[in-house]
Amino acid sequence: MRNKPRGLAEILLTEGLIEAEALREALKEEKRTKETLHQILTRNGTVSPENLCKALSLQFNLKIVSLSTIKVEEGIISQIPQSMARRHKMFPIEKKDNTITVAISEPGSLPALDNLRVLLGCEIEPALTTEKEINTALDNYYGSDRDLAQVTIEKSEDEEYADAIDTTAVEGEDTPVIRLVGLILMEALRKRASDIHLEPLKDRFRVRYRIDGICQEVLGPPKELQGLIISRIKIMAGINIAEKRLPQDGRIRIKLLEKEIDLRVSTLPGLHGESVVMRILDKATLLIDLRKLGFSVQDQRKLESLITLPHGILLVTGPTGSGKTTTLYAVLNRINQPDRKLITVEEPVEYQLSGINQSQVRPEIDLTFAKILREILRQAPDIIMVGEIRDAETAQIAVSAALTGHLIFSTLHTNDAPGAMTRLINMGITPFLVASSVQGIIAQRLMRKICSNCSEPYTPAPHELMEIGLSLDDISNQEFFRGRGCHRCNQSGYHGRIAIFEMLPVTDEIRNLVIRNAPSTEIKQKARELGMKTLREDGWEKVFSGITTTTEVARVTGSDIE
Repeated sequence: MRNKPRGLAEILLTEGLIEAEALREALKEEKRTKETLHQILTRNGTVSPENLCKALSLQFNLKIVSLSTIKVEEGIISQIPQSMARRHKMFPIEKKDNTITVAISEPGSLPALDNLRVLLGCEIEPALTTEKEINTALDNYYGSDRDLAQVTIEKSEDEEYADAIDTTAVEGEDTPVIRLVGLILMEALRKRASDIHLEPLKDRFRVRYRIDGICQEVLGPPKELQGLIISRIKIMAGINIAEKRLPQDGRIRIKLLEKEIDLRVSTLPGLHGESVVMRILDKATLLIDLRKLGFSVQDQRKLESLITLPHGILLVTGPTGSGKTTTLYAVLNRINQPDRKLITVEEPVEYQLSGINQSQVRPEIDLTFAKILREILRQAPDIIMVGEIRDAETAQIAVSAALTGHLIFSTLHTNDAPGAMTRLINMGITPFLVASSVQGIIAQRLMRKICSNCSEPYTPAPHELMEIGLSLDDISNQEFFRGRGCHRCNQSGYHGRIAIFEMLPVTDEIRNLVIRNAPSTEIKQKARELGMKTLREDGWEKVFSGITTTTEVARVTGSDIE
């Protein structure tokens, strides 16, 4: 602790921050009670918080900071346990080399900084601010008790989930575990996470948030709480808490600040306990405007032409988590008109779309894609969206429906657009029927966008260009950007995501290749001759536009064959 050449009382008086009589009364109260002079003056308001902060700064030779004007590094915040930060009224500001600057509002917090120094294994530089600024910062970054109280569990209006939640458990006592689960959810929403991963390891309980497609570890709760936390989540999701040997699925609907958010919950037994993944389905983040998905003007026109055809199949391909469902939802939203009947079959229904009939696959009662699709055709639809073509039966029905006057939208798991043709043929559909029914294919991936708050120009190294198939000759006079990292993007340099696309309209030339069962490489070569941009080439355009980086293009297209 620092030397104190002058006491607080002397400083307040000599600096003209308090009247002599008021100081005498406060000193008398200090003798009568166990409170410090600082605590008494704070409680009775004799000295303004700003003047008290000034006096403490002089007493302990500490700098004064204003948290409201500082851009705090969120990566630093996660290093200090929330309970410790609130108990000792401390808030981390920045880290330089091996020193973290921590704001405090009273000298009583100084001894706790010594404990923090040991905990983090680095030097701690204290700074002063008012208690109000400390509390505001803690609430903004950790979530306030008032916000936590507004995380409520909603009874779903859907019949399927009507009995999924045990309301007696929800309305029970506000235990620390209940609050902890609420804070985990709050923090995930604040950080724009798409998934929450709770993973029991041998020596700890790991918590990770998937943000912009990348898993980021945060400070996890004590290992001994993992069973209670997982049981709490299982109760909220209507999952059998006694069953720990089998994987289970459930769903939670929470209401936060008048906004409904669905959580898809999946449990998986493991060596050190059950792991839980919660997929966050926030309607507010769902992009259903085709113009905002990232299509180029040329590809946008091609897509608009495809989705207004009277019949045929439009396929969206890509790996899990590449945004295929979002693209299909945007397409449905674009063509959803009162004079058309639209029906979907999904597993599960991720978002409810107004004016569209949505059905859900239920494997537990043998209600499959194929069975629902067969029944949908009796409902006289104009347009059908099939969440995924997984098997030969579903593929056969989809092709038959397309050839009998229906417009079908669906997804496949293939690496590129031409590969979708050979995938259907490998499922058992004859090449002629594939060529006759499929009108267009979109392959896509999701890439992180450069954070607009910290974007800066830079010159990429030659190896960065080589990773995405470019050379110095290809980029003359071309400016490149990257994010240097800031509080808004949690020092990652990225904030948000955008899709890259490979658009393949099926022309007569492409149909001829499919009919003679040409390999996908030959189909791709012909498609490129006809003007198709590959995923990587679309990525180049977004790099040249300052939207993303060469590193991101390499990450998401590295395994693709050009």
